[in-house]
Amino acid sequence: MEKKHIYMLVASLVIVIFSLIINSGAEFAGADGIAEEVISQINQDYSPWFSPLWEPPSGEIESLLFSLQAAIGALIIGYYFGFLKGKRQVKNDSGKNIV
Repeated sequence: MEKKHIYMLVASLVIVIFSLIINSGAEFAGADGIAEEVISQINQDYSPWFSPLWEPPSGEIESLLFSLQAAIGALIIGYYFGFLKGKRQVKNDSGKNIV
């Protein structure tokens, strides 16, 4: 592993830990609920356009599903970039004379 990668990893960890220490008492709530509260304060007659087809039984299940969705998205993006890199490497290797 190169030094610059280690420096970037350490810097990322410092930023994450520092932000968690600063906001140690903060409640990490979803934006949907907060937005609905603010809209209800502005317009008393507000009613949502639709209701969910299924609501998870607990906040933990909801977090699990959100994390799973993020992981699947990261896998798809990672696969795509890996595919492009492999494709580029094969193209570069095919131009070389192998003896």
